[in-house]
Amino acid sequence: MTHRILLLVTLTSAFANAQIQGGGRGPAQGAPPAAAGRGAAQPTLGVIPKPAIANAKPVRSCESLAMVSLPNTTIESAAIDSTNPGICRVTAVTTHPPAGDKVRIWLAIPASNWNGRFLGNGGGGFSGGSQQGPNAGAALGYAAGSTDTGHEGGNGSFALDANGRLNWQLIRDNAHVGIHEMTVTGKALTQAMYGVAPKYSYFNGCSTGGRQGLMEVQRYPQDYNGVVSGAPAINWAKFIPQELWGSVAMNAAGNPIPACKLAAATAAAIAACDAMDGVKDGVIEDPKRCNYDPKPLIGTSAGDCGAFTEADVNLIRKFWEGPRREDGSFLWYGMARGADLSALWGSRGTPLKPQAFGISMDWFRYFLSQNPQLDAAAITPAAYERYYDQSIEEYGVVIGTDNPDLTAFRDRGGKAIIWHGWADQLITPEGTIDYYTRVQEKMGGAKKTSEFARLFLAPGVGHCGGGAGPSPYGQLDALRAWVEDGKAPETLTAARRDQAGAITRSRPLCQYPLVAKYKGSGSTDDAANFACSTGF
Repeated sequence: MTHRILLLVTLTSAFANAQIQGGGRGPAQGAPPAAAGRGAAQPTLGVIPKPAIANAKPVRSCESLAMVSLPNTTIESAAIDSTNPGICRVTAVTTHPPAGDKVRIWLAIPASNWNGRFLGNGGGGFSGGSQQGPNAGAALGYAAGSTDTGHEGGNGSFALDANGRLNWQLIRDNAHVGIHEMTVTGKALTQAMYGVAPKYSYFNGCSTGGRQGLMEVQRYPQDYNGVVSGAPAINWAKFIPQELWGSVAMNAAGNPIPACKLAAATAAAIAACDAMDGVKDGVIEDPKRCNYDPKPLIGTSAGDCGAFTEADVNLIRKFWEGPRREDGSFLWYGMARGADLSALWGSRGTPLKPQAFGISMDWFRYFLSQNPQLDAAAITPAAYERYYDQSIEEYGVVIGTDNPDLTAFRDRGGKAIIWHGWADQLITPEGTIDYYTRVQEKMGGAKKTSEFARLFLAPGVGHCGGGAGPSPYGQLDALRAWVEDGKAPETLTAARRDQAGAITRSRPLCQYPLVAKYKGSGSTDDAANFACSTGF
């Protein structure tokens, strides 16, 4: 189930974007299908922007785009959408001789009322994107695109060829080439239709989509004027192995922990640290300041799961601490207190057995061991450590997406809005903080970095959305205002909504490392009563 969550979570940027504006999990801008399924009506990708190019009109028909010649590219189809005559649908395939790969690209170009901009959309998990990805952007007048990044389906089996050997072209396509090709092809066909290139280009995605956006910033800084990157799956070669850490630890201890105990431990941590910010709202505002230790849970009841044992508590402590070598030295960050531990490490079945997270198991099976039959239970702590090192050494360069040198992007005027939910149950936000801190160190400090890239953390928000905290919305609008009008976002707006879509709680999301502090009067559900501060 959790495997499906991450895939569907950001499977389309339309979802990843529409989820509460432009980022990832599911239907709103950031919540996973599980969260979105709770029922709240979701906002759209953003507002319809004013045209960036005055009086832009097509200079050729939609169907004639099939005749456009582009390097190593075949236009499979170009036709007006039968259910939406305002949209020109184009499918193109780009290859890289002599590899024989096929990167499929989907475009939705307004047949009229184009806003003069291009919008790239991201994917989720191993899925580069979907055919529905461009829909939300096209509805707002963007020429929009997405891609499968060279393979069908959402699992990692594409990494191996028919002979069981690593298919490096497909690995590169998924890591970075596919999104770049979609961008180049999408902008070229938009220009062919309108006779003028997009004045501005933006990318919007969450999870894998967030990683794809930052990969564009790092490798192809000329592609986009601005990027919205939610819960970015950067540090891929490190956090994907981390996602298997809990299962390895439980198997090694011979102590699978049922989801109800993990939920009880999370609830205990929230109860202990909720009021640290002066507001009791079921949310840990800054988990880095929460040092709750689960030792007091020993002997207490977790309902149908029975009482916590010392072995349970020792493992839960490890989940929060993060993977370590056998000598105890640091490998990567753990999950934040307040995140749902069962999303990655819930155990189930009879007898009870740890359920390895699907995406991380695909990584170990197809990319690391090259053994599709690898059993998670066979991965000992010693083997895990070796696989972890291999992951970084073999794939850090191709898919790591953690290069802090953003000089080229900055120098051409690029802007990046990065955001991450503090209660992300799939990708630890501390990895994003780690990356952003290194960007600051490389790019001249916090002030200079904030001139082109800003990080916002969302307390209580899960992977790309959902959770007890208000999820951000309006990111794409904020990015556009920054790029086109020079209005840098001091905060992001965030809200929780009821079933009808009405806002029930709002908060400002502050630029890292600032936090939202209650002013001391007025409703604690109203963002107007909070201000960004260095502490509580």
